[in-house]
Amino acid sequence: MSYKSILTIVTDPAAAGSQLETAIAVARRQDAHLDVLCLGVDRTQTGYYYAGATAFVQQEVLDRAQQDAREVEAAVKARLGAEDIRWGSDTLVVQIGAIATVVGLRARFADLVVMGRPYGKGRGQELEAVVEAALFEGQVPVLIVPDGYSGAAVAARVVVAWNQSNEAMSAVRKSLPALKAAQQVDITVIDPPTHGPERSDPGGQLSQMLARHGVHAEVSVLVKTMPRVSDVLNRHVRDTNADMIVMGAYGHSRFREAILGGATRNMLELAEVPVLMAH
Repeated sequence: MSYKSILTIVTDPAAAGSQLETAIAVARRQDAHLDVLCLGVDRTQTGYYYAGATAFVQQEVLDRAQQDAREVEAAVKARLGAEDIRWGSDTLVVQIGAIATVVGLRARFADLVVMGRPYGKGRGQELEAVVEAALFEGQVPVLIVPDGYSGAAVAARVVVAWNQSNEAMSAVRKSLPALKAAQQVDITVIDPPTHGPERSDPGGQLSQMLARHGVHAEVSVLVKTMPRVSDVLNRHVRDTNADMIVMGAYGHSRFREAILGGATRNMLELAEVPVLMAH
């Protein structure tokens, strides 16, 4: 199993350096095809325009989004033009409320989506919408990379956040190429339930499953000594010098659209290493 179709979505070349470099590096290692979706985003919502100025305002906003898309495409082609990987780019203009549909349709045919951190200075709300769409609409694993990360080196030590949930299981299955490439996988269980199905051997069955795939796995059982699970995980990553986190992506419904839950958002805000998520 490997990732053969990799997708990254760029809305701002200045903020997308790390994700593009990582996508290129992963595509080269996996001998995969890289698709880059260059988006120009109309950030207004339907019904926002005031009466009497609708046509003029809509055209002005559309022109700006089209110009943004052309600039993104030019920057992407300038970066990828000399690369020896297989790649292609597509350019679209989309209203922010339609991102879920557009990105979801593209992402569902990818093996992996690579994105930068959606939160922080200079990040627009469209980046969160893109990540949500890939995870929940596209049902594809998403690798979120921090600023300054290039993906040049394989993640040698990976922490798997394991809580027995369907989301965590999905993340493990969809991250198998990365887990098999790692030198060590740390199955991390925080405060395992005393009456759960794995109460006698937390993480044991997962460790056995991964071992049959040739993954070198060990289990760490931690106590939640900090207010948030994300804090405990990030501290464990630092203590073990881990290179990546694999975890399930959790969300809840907002008018029938899934949005990131608090624990997932906290991890994406605080993680210092790449996070591979799946729903």
